[in-house]
Amino acid sequence: MKYKTIGILGGSGFVGQHLSALLAENSYQVHILVRQPRRYPELALIPNVHISKGNCFDMPELEAFCAEVDVLINLVGILNEKRDNGQGFDRAHVELAHRIAQACEKTGVRRILQMSALNASKDAHSYYLRSKGEAEDWLHHEARNGLEVTSFRPSVIFGHNDSFFNRFAGLLKLMPGFFPLACAQSRFAPVYVGDVCQAFVYALQNSHSIDKRYSLCGPEVYTLKQLVEYTARSLALKRKVIGLPDFLSRLQARMLGLLPGKPFSMDNYRSLQTDSVCSENDLALLGIKAHSIDAVTPGYLSNDNRKAHLDAYRKQPPFAYKKKTND
Repeated sequence: MKYKTIGILGGSGFVGQHLSALLAENSYQVHILVRQPRRYPELALIPNVHISKGNCFDMPELEAFCAEVDVLINLVGILNEKRDNGQGFDRAHVELAHRIAQACEKTGVRRILQMSALNASKDAHSYYLRSKGEAEDWLHHEARNGLEVTSFRPSVIFGHNDSFFNRFAGLLKLMPGFFPLACAQSRFAPVYVGDVCQAFVYALQNSHSIDKRYSLCGPEVYTLKQLVEYTARSLALKRKVIGLPDFLSRLQARMLGLLPGKPFSMDNYRSLQTDSVCSENDLALLGIKAHSIDAVTPGYLSNDNRKAHLDAYRKQPPFAYKKKTND
């Protein structure tokens, strides 16, 4: 089946903005559900992208949104919650997955693309990974009711406006001389947002991706310490990154978890106890050549000018797009 209209939940976020631009470039009509459309004027600049006001946790509004699309993409996810008890993760990930299945079944939408996470499992120790695993399993289980689900399990995703390198860049600028780092030896295979988005487009265009769960990683593996040191070098900052022992990593997580925005939390600590690397990288299976961090990050880490970032974003293939006109 050839799909025309793609609905995205979580489309206003980092991955969502990149994916929306790529889908529009591939001539799809993209509908994004957000609570406050006025907060995302940049999305309105992308041709073929339509912003709908609504709450994905409100069943009538979710059903009305699903009734307008052929495919539903779920990118909704949180990395931290207000209280470290798992309830916030369960609501954002598991409860929403149930609502999505119900809304799609009622409106006749069969195709669902689900953003999960590497190491997501109902047996994971962290609330984040456990809830992501339960949501993923639930949607694939619902295939018995006619849903056609594909899940994507990326390692940490990087690219323009990411929340990984940019977060560490901000923290490094605040720390004079040295930088104490929890879980410094945790390993990652950072994957470029453009490659992740290409994987979603591949799934839309290839029916044999149905019921598959794709693990997505970049071409190289780094420790967290190496990635933070790389960020410091890219910013020309002289910072000594000091890896903390486990008991101090826990202490740092408890302390930073009390701050607004939670720069680091106990659940982040629990997630970092499992390396985020692929045993098999499915990007190659999808015919996608993984980009390295060297090929992408210098273009946005070394420049603090927001306009320069946006200009670079618009020139970055395949995300180039033109402003809408009144013609």
